Amino acid sequence: MENNKNHILIVDDDNRIRNLLKDYLSENNYIVSSAENSEQAKERLKYLKFDIIILDVMMPGQNGYELTKEIKKLMKIPIILLTAKGEVENRIKGLELGADDYIGKPFEPKELLLRIKNIIDKNNKIDLKSKHIVGSAEIDLNKMTVSLNNKSKKINNTEKKVLIEMLTKPGTTFSREEIGKVSGIIQERSIDVMITRLRQKLELDPKNPKYLQTIRGSGYVLWIE
Repeated sequence: MENNKNHILIVDDDNRIRNLLKDYLSENNYIVSSAENSEQAKERLKYLKFDIIILDVMMPGQNGYELTKEIKKLMKIPIILLTAKGEVENRIKGLELGADDYIGKPFEPKELLLRIKNIIDKNNKIDLKSKHIVGSAEIDLNKMTVSLNNKSKKINNTEKKVLIEMLTKPGTTFSREEIGKVSGIIQERSIDVMITRLRQKLELDPKNPKYLQTIRGSGYVLWIE
């Protein structure tokens, strides 16, 4: 579904590489934005949410290493560095600054695609043993409980499946059809009832939800502060 596509930012001063990657990744079901330098990239990051950044190291102005360091201080976005330098120390430098992976130029787009998929799949895995905070509620997926106002309520397997999916992609709108596929619930009315039950466990004011919200005409979204 369009809403669940991962959004990639390509930052490279080489117009040919930007266009090649944009076309290739778009064909492989990703949403792609691009920037030709660090300043443009930072402007994009102010207004758009990205799942991964493909970042060229050698650019005029602020280079990829400097931008990686700056981004990693502000937000948790995976970064793959593109570099023409083959020296081990340069690649190590990128990893030390927080880059998640690197690939040397020239490279096969298919290899980059696999590296992107591996990083996104890794980041999308929810730790079932850890606790997750949504507003004032604490979700324990392992014990299948939600604690709010010193009260603990159980969640069932269906609710757990939906929470895992939504916690994996906070801020993403899920249609009733998508929630139905995750939960195994067919009837839309039953999906609405399940969301209402989850709100009663997650929200301080379930009738005016702050975190598990309805997007009119589209579906439901879970926000995490």
